[in-house]
Amino acid sequence: MVSMTTALLVMDFQNGIVERAGAPDVLATAARAVAAARSHSIPVVFVRVAFRPGYPEVAASNLSFSALAASGGGMTEDDPATAVHEAVAPLPGEVVLVKRRVSAFTGSGLDVLLRGLDADTLVLAGISTSGVVLSTLRQAADLDFRLTVLADACADFDPEVHRVLTEKVFPRQATVTTADEWAAGLA
Repeated sequence: MVSMTTALLVMDFQNGIVERAGAPDVLATAARAVAAARSHSIPVVFVRVAFRPGYPEVAASNLSFSALAASGGGMTEDDPATAVHEAVAPLPGEVVLVKRRVSAFTGSGLDVLLRGLDADTLVLAGISTSGVVLSTLRQAADLDFRLTVLADACADFDPEVHRVLTEKVFPRQATVTTADEWAAGLA
């Protein structure tokens, strides 16, 4: 049974990242999870990574984003590469948060939103498994959320890293399942 305070986090399913990941099956799976959440009145929260023009949020010491900022790499808030992919597009009224780092919590106001929703359970889907999913899972676990990871609605640029995380690391702090198994449990 799903808690009445569950939220589905759909993280970094944005045009530029989806295109680089080359994972059409993951996109279709995430879309099924979004549809299942909607049909059971579970809030869907979309999280995307983007920066203000000029990248003022990116310190030179940040190895993850400083090269992007130096190149003017097209990850600004209005760049089409940072828009949520149409296959999982938010409906009117659904929340889209912009984060400034790898974790969905950093710079996005996610913690405030989840308190407002009275959420105690998070279901995670995202690209990449070793990036946004790992960082968000660790922070959410430290914040005492109940966690589920939809392994087949996550992808990584290294399939072995995805396997190790979903089979060995994540089960220490989360239930790891498939999108279809999760959706079947909602009935």
